[in-house]
Amino acid sequence: MLALTLLALFCVSAESVQPRLSSYNGEYGGGGGERFSHSGYQLDGPITALRIRVSNYYIVGLQVRYGKEWSNYVGGTQGDLEEIFLYPGESIIQVSGKYKKYLRKLVLVTDKGRYMPFGKDTGTSFNAAPLYPDTVLRFISGRAGSLIDAIGLHWDSYPSDYSG
Repeated sequence: MLALTLLALFCVSAESVQPRLSSYNGEYGGGGGERFSHSGYQLDGPITALRIRVSNYYIVGLQVRYGKEWSNYVGGTQGDLEEIFLYPGESIIQVSGKYKKYLRKLVLVTDKGRYMPFGKDTGTSFNAAPLYPDTVLRFISGRAGSLIDAIGLHWDSYPSDYSG
C-alpha cells in the first residue's frame, strides 16, 4: 500500500515538472584569457543593458546589467565604451559576430526588431540563436584578458514570476 501511494505521488509530481528550455552556443573566439561566467547574475532578472568597449579592431570589454544589477566588467580598458539599454520587456533573441584570435564583432538582435552592431567586420563568422522557441539570452560566459578572447551565449525562458 505504501509503495502504491508513493508511486501515485511520484506520478502527480512528475506531471507538474516543466521541461527544460535552456540551450548554449559557443565558445566563439580564441583560447586565451581567464574564464568568466555571468550565470549567477541571471537571478537578478533579465538582461536590461550592456556596456561594450570597442577598439579599432576588437571587442575589448563587456559588462551586462541583469535587472538593475551590473555584472563585473570583463576585458581591457582601451577603446570607446558604448552603452545600450533595452526597452522594458525587450530581449536579445540572436547574437552574431566575427572572431579570429579575439572577438572582433558582435551584433545583437532583439525581439523588438532592433539590430545593434559593434566592432569590425573581419574574421570567422558565427550566428547564435536559442534552440527552443520563446527563449532569450539569459547570460554570457567566455574568456577575457586585455581583450574579449571568446564568448559563450546561454539561452532560456524567464520565470513567469519575474516582476522587475
